[in-house]
Amino acid sequence: MKPSKLQDHLIIFQKRPTLDRMFASTSQRNDDGLRASYNISLLIAKSGKPHTIGEKLILPAVEEVLKTVLHKPASDIIKRIPLSNNTVERRIDEMSSDIERFFCNYLQTTYFSIQLNELTLPDNAALLLAYVRFIMNQEIYEQLLFARTLITDTKGESIFHVLKDYFIEKAIPLSNMISVATDGAPAMVGRYRGFISYLKQNVSWVLAIHCVIHRQHLVAKNLSVRLHESLHLVIDAVNRIRSNALNTRLFAQLCEENDEHFHQLLLHTEVRWLSKGLCLTRFFALFETILELLDTKDKILKENLMKRKTDLFTKFNMVNLQLQGDSLNLIKTKSILSAFLARVKLMKQNIGRGEFSQFPNLSQTSCQEDDVSTYVQHLNAVYSDFESRFEDILTMVIPPWINN
Repeated sequence: MKPSKLQDHLIIFQKRPTLDRMFASTSQRNDDGLRASYNISLLIAKSGKPHTIGEKLILPAVEEVLKTVLHKPASDIIKRIPLSNNTVERRIDEMSSDIERFFCNYLQTTYFSIQLNELTLPDNAALLLAYVRFIMNQEIYEQLLFARTLITDTKGESIFHVLKDYFIEKAIPLSNMISVATDGAPAMVGRYRGFISYLKQNVSWVLAIHCVIHRQHLVAKNLSVRLHESLHLVIDAVNRIRSNALNTRLFAQLCEENDEHFHQLLLHTEVRWLSKGLCLTRFFALFETILELLDTKDKILKENLMKRKTDLFTKFNMVNLQLQGDSLNLIKTKSILSAFLARVKLMKQNIGRGEFSQFPNLSQTSCQEDDVSTYVQHLNAVYSDFESRFEDILTMVIPPWINN
């Protein structure tokens, strides 16, 4: 046989479809579709969208892109990506179980900190959330460990048994827990029947920390009678506009006619207390328009007091945001709190001398002597309350080599 014909024969023979090659090609395509199904299910879980969005939106969108942009038939590709409601749910559950198994196995052999939060759902079901922080590969990780329902009550003993049962189920030693953070509820920090007391009976050396954001919330709620009345007058005025559909539309139209930057007020609730600063800031920005709509006199709304709280609650909001984040620790927390106390002390001295440079909203009005006295008294109360509630953190001794 001529060499050229032999070469052609070998090329044709080697390229012929064989059973192994056919199965390998089909398996590769199926694996790619399965991988895409898991990746898309992960995106759906992160977005918090319903599982049905896979079939109803994502697959039609992919098909349209393939047809319009790439000019390729999409039917074969779409068939290899299962995204039904049950499939997406199963994929998410599998990934969740795998992640939980990985972290629980790691926590069996390492020290970690834990944060517990008990909350009530709209259907009155009590839910216990647990977050862990640990070091892995020289990096700090924060992970949701579990979310378990409290079947009967929310007492400290019930919370402890839910945590203990989970640790036994996952074979995680309680002795690996070095610190725990909770809010200041009696069920958590009660001396005899609180969760911390039950935990210390099993892990006596554990460090218990009262959540710093919850403590700051308690400080911010401590208002004098005069400031408290002023705050409620502002909230009543906001609710009078926002709770009535006609008033809301009239107010939006009035804001547009007055060339205001905003057309709506912000509501305040005690649950999301941070909205105080934002609510009062927006109220101050639209103050003249609010007076025009409600036909309310300045003395009823106590303009000066409202502006005073706008400035201070805005500063509380800034501190609260600094106290949040993945990389926050007790060292940074002490630095933030110490800096805020120093600013409060300086603000108290300046406002006592009639200097309002740190209160831009208040500096736009004229203050009476009794108003200044009220502000100074409130700043004194804030300073004392901060020192009292954060005494454990503020008095913490940090070696210089750590800060450096």
